Amino acid sequence: MTIQPALQLRDFIRNIPDFPKQGINFKDISPLLADGGAFSECTSELSIHMPDDIDAIVGIESRGFLFGAALAQLTGVGFVPIRKPGKLPAATHAIEYELEYGTDILEIHRDALSRGHKVVIVDDLLATGGTAAATIKLVEQLGGEVVACLFVIELDFLGGKEKLGNTPVFSLLHYDD
Repeated sequence: MTIQPALQLRDFIRNIPDFPKQGINFKDISPLLADGGAFSECTSELSIHMPDDIDAIVGIESRGFLFGAALAQLTGVGFVPIRKPGKLPAATHAIEYELEYGTDILEIHRDALSRGHKVVIVDDLLATGGTAAATIKLVEQLGGEVVACLFVIELDFLGGKEKLGNTPVFSLLHYDD
């Protein structure tokens, strides 16, 4: 019997109870990143679920950079970072979005995407969906089309996928707690 790669990758996710606050079970990807074989397998598995004919991969700060850049290199497409305010040196376009307790802002270079560019958004974790939904809106405001969102981990019990509308979503690992 062959064990599916996603089940093996689960072994590289460390659960840290009560971080960053009481009641949260943090899913730490550090062991996955530290193991070359696991990181390579993770990237390969994500690449299988990428649509054809995309123009760019958009990575969300900061761990989305790790997987997004690796996927861009693997597939030969460009990489576009989505950053927190004040981190990008050229002219930017920004979006403010709601968090559980307050708001945050994301930025992209104004010239990072052209109208009609097809992009895939990549991040390590889909939780409540707020950051990914804001990233979709940011890409669309520049004229890009989000054709898929890829995540290493999805916390199903938080329902973040619902905030992403009709955008196809693929996650390698799913957790119910």
